Amino acid sequence: MKVTFPHMGSVWVPFKTLLDKHGIESVVPPIFSKNTMSLGVKYSPEWMCLPYKVLLGNLIEGLEQGADTVIDVRGPGLCRLGYYAKLHEDALRDMGFKFTIRAFDWQAEAILALAKFIKELLPGNKSWRATLGELKFAIQQLSLIEEIERKAHYVRPREIKKGEATRVWRGAGDRVCAAHTTASLKKVREEVMGELDAIPTDTAARPLRVSILGEFYVALNPFCNMDLEDELGKRGVEVTRSAWLTEWVKAWLFLEWVGLGHGRKVKRAAHPYLSRDVSGDAIQSLGETILHKEEGFDGILHLYPFTCMPEIIAENIYPRVIKDHSIPVLTVVFDEQMARAGLITRIEAFIDLMERRRTKALAAKTG
Repeated sequence: MKVTFPHMGSVWVPFKTLLDKHGIESVVPPIFSKNTMSLGVKYSPEWMCLPYKVLLGNLIEGLEQGADTVIDVRGPGLCRLGYYAKLHEDALRDMGFKFTIRAFDWQAEAILALAKFIKELLPGNKSWRATLGELKFAIQQLSLIEEIERKAHYVRPREIKKGEATRVWRGAGDRVCAAHTTASLKKVREEVMGELDAIPTDTAARPLRVSILGEFYVALNPFCNMDLEDELGKRGVEVTRSAWLTEWVKAWLFLEWVGLGHGRKVKRAAHPYLSRDVSGDAIQSLGETILHKEEGFDGILHLYPFTCMPEIIAENIYPRVIKDHSIPVLTVVFDEQMARAGLITRIEAFIDLMERRRTKALAAKTG
């Protein structure tokens, strides 16, 4: 069995490790590129959203490299994500590929569904205890790589020589993937975090603080949002985002299942503007915007793929939120036609707006 799976953030790291440890050959497809996009667009309906297209393109790349088993995701709700696995399977079979597909339902039975999926995937009829141990280590790996990414977000707008934090971050995935024990994982953490701490920074810098909200996949994947986090960091902006896989695992699979997660606070904040569940992402976009205003953020970047119904709803509600809470919000819609130059122009204008607002607020305080 040769298994391939599309990229989603850094989830390839624990997934490849899991397969490698059990002698299953993994075919990690290339990081998203123009080729990925071209393949996905070629074999997708025009009206399908960007995540669907790049995921399909990535699966094509994996199958072309010799994979015979595909891992995909499905789920309930109003987002088209629930249909991805079936539509991808149909498209790939129409192209002539021969393969087995295993689709994970990300919402059914929460953590139990994920444990069952892993147990069925691994050879040898592993015990539940062993399966949960594998899941625990996978979450530890994912948690570490996202801890490194958060640190890079902090260092990037403060570093004196631009690009150093990004260089360390981009090499972290392979290093974490090679760590197959808790002890080796701890060693990798010490090494990588030490490298980030050693980067010379401007201690007097006061970066603007921006939160990236919106559709989960576009917010999470640099190719889909044109390396927006890196571009903001180069311009002295510290980025926070709501889309973290570890936060989703902890919140949805554990805490939200029993009603104790951060999502309750977000829903309460969004309720005056959106009380119906049109999508968790849309509610989170509105709710987190209000909460971030209270936390002193300078602005919000609201990202979503073209034709994304839940985020279109959020975008149409945003004018009320902006008026009531006085926080600047820039909505950017991504598809295969988006040009980097136009995006950068809009981002730079948004940064100028936030800087003027900060200057005006400081002047008012000093009176």
